[in-house]
Amino acid sequence: MEEYQDQSLRGRVFRRLRNDILSGVYKEHDELRETTIGEELGVSRTPVREALRQLELEGLVTIVPNKGAYVTGISKKDVHDIYKIRSMLEGMCARWATRYITPEQIGELEEVILLSEFHLKRKNEEKAVQVSELDGKFHKVLYEASNSRILEHVLSDFHKYVQMARTHSVESRERAEKSIEEHRAILEAIKGKDEDQAERLANAHVMKAMENLHIEE
Repeated sequence: MEEYQDQSLRGRVFRRLRNDILSGVYKEHDELRETTIGEELGVSRTPVREALRQLELEGLVTIVPNKGAYVTGISKKDVHDIYKIRSMLEGMCARWATRYITPEQIGELEEVILLSEFHLKRKNEEKAVQVSELDGKFHKVLYEASNSRILEHVLSDFHKYVQMARTHSVESRERAEKSIEEHRAILEAIKGKDEDQAERLANAHVMKAMENLHIEE
């Protein structure tokens, strides 16, 4: 039981730090002090140290001997690679969603599209954030509709890794409009049970989003 609790605590610290890095709470080159983090989370230094080692394996943290742990951040090449891989996996996700999607999930996707169009027409400062969040929700429902916990987990992780870059990509009204149109086309292909078309459209959707970020290899 004690070993299970230790693993659970380590996992909780790891997830918290990982989310803070990916969401921008910690910036590139920021030092992650074991003592400070331990005090903030109410844990000893041991689970913090283990979480930092795990983050180093993911490439998010660099541990310098006798100095400390520092946020590595995500490079443009990392984002480029993630989008390329995502494009293939999103296509697979759309194909599987065509087979397994429920009427309730179709309703959720239709609602997301309608809300996206509504917020895009509004003239307020929160518009970009709202449209970006709805974009994320559209993909989240698709991941769930794929009926694959593994695929859902992998794609959700990729979404987190490019969260900040993705937010910037939908700030352009022109790109936001096209993105919503692409979502609608994907949904129509899924509703029409056209697996090949759904896969092609989902793949192209991610590649267009990457092109909008002007990421070089």
